Amino acid sequence: MAEKLVLFLIVHLPAFFFDLLYGFKPIRIDGQRLDTKARVLCDIDKKIAKPVKETPIEETRAGLEKVSAALGGPRPFLKSIDDLTLETEAGAIKARLYKPVNDPDLPVLLYYHGGGYIRGSIESHDRLCARLTKFGGFAVLSVEYRLAPENKFPAGIEDAIAAFRWLKSHAADHGLDGARIGVGGDSSGGCLAAVVAQATRDDEGGGPVFQMLLYPTLDGHLAADSHRLFADGFCLTYERMCDYRDTYLNNASERDDVRASPLHNPDLAGLAPALIITAGFDPLRDEAEDYAKRLQAAGVNVGLVRFPGMIHGFMSMARLLPQANRATRQAAAAFRHIIYPNPG
Repeated sequence: MAEKLVLFLIVHLPAFFFDLLYGFKPIRIDGQRLDTKARVLCDIDKKIAKPVKETPIEETRAGLEKVSAALGGPRPFLKSIDDLTLETEAGAIKARLYKPVNDPDLPVLLYYHGGGYIRGSIESHDRLCARLTKFGGFAVLSVEYRLAPENKFPAGIEDAIAAFRWLKSHAADHGLDGARIGVGGDSSGGCLAAVVAQATRDDEGGGPVFQMLLYPTLDGHLAADSHRLFADGFCLTYERMCDYRDTYLNNASERDDVRASPLHNPDLAGLAPALIITAGFDPLRDEAEDYAKRLQAAGVNVGLVRFPGMIHGFMSMARLLPQANRATRQAAAAFRHIIYPNPG
């Protein structure tokens, strides 16, 4: 009951009220001001969060599901939402297909959820995927993948690639257009989407036509300046990132594998156009923005949008942060620009 009351107050009280509580002393770092309601969330997280290594994996996973349900907001109405099982070369993969209409040959975004490679599911990202579908007018196929520590690197990547190749072969069976498939994901799912685009670029049937990378993790070395700048106090900490990575990888040498660090792939030419969205107070900010620069240098059409006052994961917090829907609409519009280049 107390948790619900706190959430109600954070959502419904104006930011001015919290500015007053903080004595009108905003947090400013790197020329940015932390959004006041994001700051409240960060303060709550500092009080209740436990170290990843000290938390049973079942509790870690249940915690993300709980937070996603509390902060995700209502799921918009869609024409159809169906659960599927993809029988792939990597094994059976659980998936959920969102459609705005039942028209044939719908373009589709293949979506990989975030969660630090150790948690997350089609349930934790249900509302975000539904909003992408609603705002964009395209289908979204949200897929799960094997998680660490039970299934370490590269199991999740194998599932992600297998899901893309399955979709290329079976799109028409589900009213989808196999020639207009984008890949997307947030955080660790953004890394998987980037790896899939790289790994399938030279497939006989072609790779994805678009990459939607939402505050992705792209460097297993965690070497960017933003990891130090926002190391603690902004929900996703440097310590947590290290714990996620070390739970996922088998050993330190795998940090150099481009499937764990797609930022360092020396050959990015010929990849699909990309939209990269970052958050100003996110430890992952700089590595994602560095990837945008590298893609651009390789001749890839890339858009980069930073939401300066936001924290990692903000697009899944639509009940709390209005910027979540703004970013989701922008991401959906970017994919629409690729799949419908001449609207009307």
